Amino acid sequence: MKNEPLVSIIIPTKNSAATLEECLNSIKNQSYKNIEVIVVDNNSEDDTKEIAKRYTALVFNKGPERSAQRSFGAMQSQGEYLLFIDSDMVLAEKVVEECVSKIQSNTEVKAVIIPEESFGEGFWAQCKALERSFYLGVDWIEAARFFPKSVFDEVNGYDENCTSGEDFDLHQRVKDTNRTKRIERIESFIRHDEGKPTLISLLKKKFYYGGKIKNYQKKISNNNAYTQQASIFNRYTLYFAKVDKLFNNPLIGCGMVFLKTLEFGSGGLGLLLAALTLKNK
Repeated sequence: MKNEPLVSIIIPTKNSAATLEECLNSIKNQSYKNIEVIVVDNNSEDDTKEIAKRYTALVFNKGPERSAQRSFGAMQSQGEYLLFIDSDMVLAEKVVEECVSKIQSNTEVKAVIIPEESFGEGFWAQCKALERSFYLGVDWIEAARFFPKSVFDEVNGYDENCTSGEDFDLHQRVKDTNRTKRIERIESFIRHDEGKPTLISLLKKKFYYGGKIKNYQKKISNNNAYTQQASIFNRYTLYFAKVDKLFNNPLIGCGMVFLKTLEFGSGGLGLLLAALTLKNK
């Protein structure tokens, strides 16, 4: 590209040594080269910081959660554009190039969605990969990750009170700020490394985020999206609308539906217990 403004890629980390190097290598191998990498760590006890420092001098420590880490990273950035990813994500070679091109080609485009696919080891990782494949192009699930810094600042960045749903909350505020602003998507993918999850680890994760969803849920601007996202009926409608895909591998398809049902229950339990705890204070 002839005009290559600086892009700041911001990565929150916490004990991310197992996945961070592959993430950072995928940034190093981008076709677009004018990039600064900012890693904001949250008191890791493994080699996360040491790995990060091999790729960038911009390594900071900040907590307590991802939203605060991302906002802090944005404050340290010098880029005209901001890309927020997680430490277990791997970028296809042209992700940054396509994001910049998408925004520069149309001044009405103010944020970019990057499609995601999952990979990992074991049965449950295959179930999660199948699940994620149903969400491509679904506007009440996918959230933008790439923004002009001016737009990010205009909406005051991430809500640091949101630990769950923070990505879509930011997406929604950008969308609502000016109805003429458009959110577009690119063709290249981010690959999300699920690792080798167990059923218990996945349910614990949903329980945790269910307990943190209230601050996202209570915002009027998120009501419509939350109603859709929290509906097991809506999810099942997505899955069973493509029944051939769902049961192309019957074992994986049945496992995915079983897992998603348990995750809804686990997230709902987390939400309920958080509400009861708040009520009793």
